[in-house]
Amino acid sequence: MNRFLAVSLLIVSSVLAGCATHPSPELRPYTAEETKQLALEALSRRGLSFDEYQQQRAALTGQPQKPFGFDSKGEMNAERSVTLHGRPS
Repeated sequence: MNRFLAVSLLIVSSVLAGCATHPSPELRPYTAEETKQLALEALSRRGLSFDEYQQQRAALTGQPQKPFGFDSKGEMNAERSVTLHGRPS
């Protein structure tokens, strides 16, 4: 009986030890694309104003910043009829 108890205790302890150790994920450095994507995700979570967000996004992506703003015509009057591409709006 002692031999059965010792063997079963050994089996149970080895099973529990195997379950307790999780295989570690592969530790590898991030690629340049993954680093850029993580930086853009972090930037979108910061709650910046639109202008600040566009400036920092342009710096991260390496693209020139596009000017955003209103056109020279200003706001359009709803009562004014305008023709767009040959059809009334």
